[in-house]
Amino acid sequence: MQELTLRITPDLRQALDDLADACGRRPEDLALEAVRRHLQDEGARVRSTAERLAAAHADLLRRLGE
Repeated sequence: MQELTLRITPDLRQALDDLADACGRRPEDLALEAVRRHLQDEGARVRSTAERLAAAHADLLRRLGE
């Protein structure tokens, strides 16, 4: 696993530390989970948009590929 350094505000760090403490988890684990969830959600949103655009412009895309 590679390391990544994130600069966050003191307020955000405090909220992360508080949540980690309340959950009995490490702040690093919560942050990693949040990044994974965000990438999954954004990836699904981007795929959905790409599929919608491809369907809406299928004829044009077909003609460009000829």
